[in-house]
Amino acid sequence: MTALLVTGDRDVELGMRSLDTAEYRSFLDGRPGASFLQYPSWAEVKSQWRAERVGWSRGKGELAGAALVLYRQFPGTRKYFAYLPEGPVADWEDPDMDRWMGPLLAHLRQAGAFAVRIGPSPAYRRWDAARLKAATGPGRRIGDVLATEVDPLGSAVAERLRARGWKRCGGDEGDADAQPRHVFQVPLAGRSTDDLWAGLNQEWRRNVRIAARAGVRVVEGGPGELADFYRLLRITEERDGFRLGRSLDYFQRQYAALNAERAGRMRLYLAVHDGEILAAHTMIVAGGRAWYQTGASADHRREVRPSNALQWQMMRDAHGLGAQVYDMRGVPSTLDPGDRSFGLLRWKLGTGGQAVETLGEWEMSMGGAANNTLYRAFHAYLARR
Repeated sequence: MTALLVTGDRDVELGMRSLDTAEYRSFLDGRPGASFLQYPSWAEVKSQWRAERVGWSRGKGELAGAALVLYRQFPGTRKYFAYLPEGPVADWEDPDMDRWMGPLLAHLRQAGAFAVRIGPSPAYRRWDAARLKAATGPGRRIGDVLATEVDPLGSAVAERLRARGWKRCGGDEGDADAQPRHVFQVPLAGRSTDDLWAGLNQEWRRNVRIAARAGVRVVEGGPGELADFYRLLRITEERDGFRLGRSLDYFQRQYAALNAERAGRMRLYLAVHDGEILAAHTMIVAGGRAWYQTGASADHRREVRPSNALQWQMMRDAHGLGAQVYDMRGVPSTLDPGDRSFGLLRWKLGTGGQAVETLGEWEMSMGGAANNTLYRAFHAYLARR
């Protein structure tokens, strides 16, 4: 499986091969934009999937791209659904993506994949917090608002994928992605902590001060406090009307796997008041980003604002670790204050960051009658779940 990659005025062959963990991790460490979902440790978290690390190289073996591929077997067959969460880590600026996408797809077919889902890294559109706050109203959605910035690369990649038969999961307005299509990000690069504080809105600054005056302490927990985090998570799910569907074992496995890969990759922050843990949030650090992954809080003593205290400390820690972006992960697309889910977006807007529409996830069948049939059956199976 080879293709041609144009480098300057010369053509070199681009070949696909499996990578060991050390080589793969070394490649990612040189790509600060890579998602934590593409790191080797994530394969250990997703224990029900078979995992493989692959890369394509040029010249004397220099890697030009890489991917963590997760395979899920379709029941009763020897065929697999291939998933590259927020990957591959590739040259999305290349106008001829077939140079590297072709070898990747050929490799997946050979591995027995009947279909593949990818998560391209370029952003699509961005909205400043002030613009979205001004646009809230009944029935309004983020996509109804003129974007502050449209990423030309994201637009180009979307068109290139469509031209090659890829379909955006859920379409342009749907939400069938496994990872959030709309996320909220606070830029950290080139900003001081004073700049970050000034970026918070008045309500956020007031709540952080309230927490400090009330004696809320933010401390970093360890694996022994994951049970407290999970207890608060179940309370939060019940209060806010959602269900992540994750077990305590899942978070324990995640914490162990990510921190075994690199100490401090996953951190558990606790807000303690009068000796009681009132809120707990997790943060993941990789490359040039820090992600706020999951938050949980108690139903009582909410007036001391433990979650605001947690986030302010996490934001400052991410800044101190050299992260360029603090990614608060998913937000709903609604701008309707009457929608229950709008509260989450409203809370994150207070940090003064940006709502970002990613390119989302894209799928395609590997082609052929048998693979197309399995692909349709796979979606029917998902619809029944």
